[in-house]
Amino acid sequence: MTRVDFYQLPDKDLDASLRFACRLCLKALGSNMPVHIRVDDQPQAQTVDQLMWDYPKHRLVPHAVIDGQEDPKAHAAARGNHPVHIGWQEPSHDTGLLINLGSDVPSFFGRFDRVAEIIVDESKTLRREHYKFYRQRGYPLHHHALEDWDK
Repeated sequence: MTRVDFYQLPDKDLDASLRFACRLCLKALGSNMPVHIRVDDQPQAQTVDQLMWDYPKHRLVPHAVIDGQEDPKAHAAARGNHPVHIGWQEPSHDTGLLINLGSDVPSFFGRFDRVAEIIVDESKTLRREHYKFYRQRGYPLHHHALEDWDK
């Protein structure tokens, strides 16, 4: 069964969620775990894409933006070359870590080993609804209150 982790940051703005997502990616990659970052749309995907080029400082997170337009063979090749995918469409793979930066719980979340939801002040109400969704369906939930994570 999919494990769901909620990471509560002391930050107020959504930009902190994006930075923390980069850090989660690095940790997952250290464990050879593929990652799909789920966003709402192309502008949000481009924002995450730009951040991954140099955050944390002087670290590139190998990634690709997947927009659903690729043919399946090209998508499979991209997966091999880029262990982190960013997209707003349903991914072609179904293992590893799903980082949900989207405004809803995607229908495909249960295909992943783990799901990460990131909470900052601006997203508390939304993430609370996600928490209720997972809890009502019996998924194992874990909460992590983090301080000084961005150092």
